Amino acid sequence: MLDTPAPDAELMTLRVARAEPAADGIQLFELRDPNGAPLPPFTPGSHLAVRVPSGAMRNYSLCNDPHERDRYVIAVKREEKGRGGSVGLIDATQQGDTLQVSTPRNLFELDTRAPEYIFVAGGIGITPILAMIHAVQAAGKPFRLFYLTRSAAGTAFRDQIAALGDHVTIHHDEGVPDDAYDLWPVFEEPSKAQIYCCGPRPLMDAVRDMTGHWPENAVHFEDFGSDLVRPREDDQPFTVQVGPSGAPLEVPVGSTILEVLRAHGRPQPSSCESGTCGTCRTRYLSGEVDHRDMVLTDAERRDAVMICVSRAKGTLVLDL
Repeated sequence: MLDTPAPDAELMTLRVARAEPAADGIQLFELRDPNGAPLPPFTPGSHLAVRVPSGAMRNYSLCNDPHERDRYVIAVKREEKGRGGSVGLIDATQQGDTLQVSTPRNLFELDTRAPEYIFVAGGIGITPILAMIHAVQAAGKPFRLFYLTRSAAGTAFRDQIAALGDHVTIHHDEGVPDDAYDLWPVFEEPSKAQIYCCGPRPLMDAVRDMTGHWPENAVHFEDFGSDLVRPREDDQPFTVQVGPSGAPLEVPVGSTILEVLRAHGRPQPSSCESGTCGTCRTRYLSGEVDHRDMVLTDAERRDAVMICVSRAKGTLVLDL
């Protein structure tokens, strides 16, 4: 199911009640209504779109108890090689500041009818899983959690999760591939459990491979298209034009068409800015597009581009 756009008029302004480290390289933000009003409800697996200091929107999962109506809690990993959204948010946002955020949306729904659950979280992927565990515990249903991180120091909510009991496995591989946790015994025999996995693409690909013999509707993934927006080693600058007579604008490595248009006074509708929602779909007239979205079909890609993630070679002429 596709996400829906969030025009600026629909964004809430919330106060940062807390801004503090949750682990090495991970910052926790607690958001509350400035007047103490209750916040819109959310369900396990929901996320917020947050306007970061650069003006871009970034998605962050809610990790607190969904029954809470007085606060939203997110945890943001500092992505030094990303597009600057997380770095700007962490460096420029302090307790007492305000942030513009969307109402909660859910593309990673928890099936509350399941008799049991298996959760797999890699690194910062623990955030939506943590909200799910709050709900599952409240319902009194059994679950297992496999929380896989590089190191103990970089493990967000480590003490809170360790206190959940012996059905939780926390594993650190210290960055050594041969020391990765072996999940095959977990998935070798299908059960009635619902599987929820959130984390880096290699982890999700591994879980997808290991659960191919499970019912398709029993395995769920979430990553917000994070690998789609990360710059690639072979990225090159290119130019974009607004119409055939528009001035050529350079799109540097590490920037997107959407960001360049915004910087030149041509903001376009956008929401997720990760190639997963379809809001910034734009018609193009000519050019060789490097499509990187998860939305458009092959037929649609002949004349449409998602300007939040896709790139081009040479010059791309947009129909704007």
